[in-house]
Amino acid sequence: AVGTVTGSRFLLESQSSKVLVDCGLYQGLKELRLKNWEKFPVDAKVIDAIVISHAHLDHCGYLPKLVREGYDGPIYCTPYTAKLAAIVLRDSAKLQTEDAKYAKKKGYSKHKEPSALYELEEAEKAIALFHPVPFNSPFQVAEGVSVTFHRSGHILGSSFLDINIDEKRIVFTGDIGRGNH
Repeated sequence: AVGTVTGSRFLLESQSSKVLVDCGLYQGLKELRLKNWEKFPVDAKVIDAIVISHAHLDHCGYLPKLVREGYDGPIYCTPYTAKLAAIVLRDSAKLQTEDAKYAKKKGYSKHKEPSALYELEEAEKAIALFHPVPFNSPFQVAEGVSVTFHRSGHILGSSFLDINIDEKRIVFTGDIGRGNH
């Protein structure tokens, strides 16, 4: 959390794979929100897999934008994260679309045609890519990369990730909370 705690996105590169850990939307101050409109630093089509720690918007809210940019691979998460993230992404798309229409109606956008970062169609495409995996079950996400979800207690379905990549082990905490749900 250097500089901000929003917009969680970490690209792990193995010798043969690229895996994105979390795909969050920046929220809060305008200078942070503008980062959502910047070009993603790598081509979405070269990412082999995405792993999501939990369903909060700052950890999963950029998924539809990445799908819009051409990502069509698997999105791994726990079963409850998949259920909650589907609600969160649909709601985010709806709110963004409504905000863009309202900005146009009231004329307060500097853009002639204000638009949403993504719409419901992209949210639905992202949701269709979800691959729920239970806790404590190691699985391969890409060549040379395996992950195990462990309960983090932050929200329902939230996890910390035990990642093995090119014979190295990385533990990604995501957000943590209570010891039980």
